[in-house]
Amino acid sequence: MSNQKSSLAALTLGAIGVVYGDIGTSVLYAVKEVFGSGHVPFTPDNIYGILSIFFWTLTVIVSIKYVALVLRADNNGEGGLIAMLALASTAVKDKPRLRRILLIIGIFGTSLFYGDGVITPAISVLSAVEGLEIVSPTFKQGVIPITLVILFCLFAVQKKGTAGIGKFFGPITLVWFLVLALLGVSQIIHHPEILAAVSPHYAVMFMWANPGTTFIILGAIVLCVTGAEALYADLGHFGKKPIRVAWFAVVMPALVLNYFGQGALLLGNPEAVKNPFYLMAPDWALLPLVGLATAATVIASQALITGAFSVTKQAIQMGYLPRLNIQHTSVRDTGQIYMPFVNWGLFITIVLAVVLFRSSSNLAAAYGIAVCADMLITTILTFFVIRYGWKYPLSLCIAATGVFFVVDFAFFASNMMKLFAGGWFPLVIGGVVFTLMMTWKEGRHILTQKLRADSIDLPGFLDAVFVSPPARVEGTAVFLTAEPGTVPNAMLHNLKHNKVLHEQNLFVTVRNHEVPWIGLTKRLEIESLGHDCWQVIVHYGFKNDPDLPKALRELRGRGCELEPMTTSYFLSRDTVIPTIGSGMAAWREKLFAQMHHNASGAADFLNLPNNSVVELGSKIEI
Repeated sequence: MSNQKSSLAALTLGAIGVVYGDIGTSVLYAVKEVFGSGHVPFTPDNIYGILSIFFWTLTVIVSIKYVALVLRADNNGEGGLIAMLALASTAVKDKPRLRRILLIIGIFGTSLFYGDGVITPAISVLSAVEGLEIVSPTFKQGVIPITLVILFCLFAVQKKGTAGIGKFFGPITLVWFLVLALLGVSQIIHHPEILAAVSPHYAVMFMWANPGTTFIILGAIVLCVTGAEALYADLGHFGKKPIRVAWFAVVMPALVLNYFGQGALLLGNPEAVKNPFYLMAPDWALLPLVGLATAATVIASQALITGAFSVTKQAIQMGYLPRLNIQHTSVRDTGQIYMPFVNWGLFITIVLAVVLFRSSSNLAAAYGIAVCADMLITTILTFFVIRYGWKYPLSLCIAATGVFFVVDFAFFASNMMKLFAGGWFPLVIGGVVFTLMMTWKEGRHILTQKLRADSIDLPGFLDAVFVSPPARVEGTAVFLTAEPGTVPNAMLHNLKHNKVLHEQNLFVTVRNHEVPWIGLTKRLEIESLGHDCWQVIVHYGFKNDPDLPKALRELRGRGCELEPMTTSYFLSRDTVIPTIGSGMAAWREKLFAQMHHNASGAADFLNLPNNSVVELGSKIEI
């Protein structure tokens, strides 16, 4: 029992650092942006109304929707939009047209994650460093350079992995939340009446009296749930109970106390609206608070960067992105990965965002559309999971998701008003990623159809070859092929140029599935083709780490013995040539051909030993 309590405490502490780092930094800018927008008259009644809306937004979207409902929709213990998409697409697999629509919606939501991945680190770190302006106006010119230096250092250390610094995330973020609560209490004791804003009638009265203003400021209110989607995305890392305990025991109380503390400060000092968070602190604590806030935002950004690596890897294995260079940074934790292309692509785009928008207030105008769209898509996919996957009655499914759909749509519609003020930026990023994903998926489908049409039946080919067999050489040849039962081009080239066959020949097809994990007991399918030749199918989930040599070692004792030193891997390095009539626009054909050319080889992706890989090329027209 004590070990279970200790494990729960450790996981809860870890969840505080990783899951809630992002939402924990929203206090830096949320209240400031609502009152600084100029849309809300500065009156005590409006302060009560806005704080009440903050409280009930946190309650409805985070506590009820994500913590109570969405966390239940785990895919074999895993969460996140891709896991939800896999659940939803599986639930409607007997409805192909609906399934395709849901896949497109889900992939679009996944693409928007990258837009959020650019805005969130930029606005978080920038808002923390802006605290220096409160310390002294002379620091104003240094805010952007300091922000860029911090971001560069953050991205530069990614290649070393997060295992070493990850253990500090929880304690530092816990201290951050305790400081948030103490700052809030220090102001609430001067105006304890502000706690009455917990009552929903203040929110209702404000919305009733100011319907137009309410709709407009929802685009700023949504800042208080920055990172809420991380609760679901990190489900597989920590589990439901630690995430729920962390939210209700630490995170939500600290956030509410801090927001109400900012409201209490504004009741007594309306001029503090320029930066109510930092002005809650006494002068002697400003510099330490800026340092702690910066650390908290770096941790929040780290979690998002790690999430970008994970989402990209899952998208690759589901066939929506080409293979990229993936480096494992831990020998014990397979989830610790580093992707150079994603890392520096994010950094360059974040630098562009900081230089382009130049302040957290300007970035706040760009924030919200991508997050609200993701929340809306999550609600839509949840409906199909509980209706067709869990088989709940239609009326119950509508009741369970209908309220959230209305709330999410209201926030999304409000944020669309910021489209030309900066909201276009994350949408452009998401649109580019979505175009790349769909182009790659469609291009691969066309390429597979082309290869299938031109393919040669493998069993018949082997029978013909062994009528007058070529010379056999020592060792094992592993031929990778996209379609089982077909002759790989690499084998044809090997026979043509080398005129030999190995003693053993494996024709291996790798299959990726819409489930997170596939265990070793279900990893392999093997079929003997005679003449010491085998057809092998290797199965991976989208969270598994592809390691083909490790998987093939499981063949021992099943009639096929592999010796690593005498095993050669033969790959087809095909060159795609765009042609008219493939079904895609000409520019997409060229884009796919370029993506195919630049993709990392299977040697990197499947963890193949480079010293035993032989690549044989051919040209394929699509």
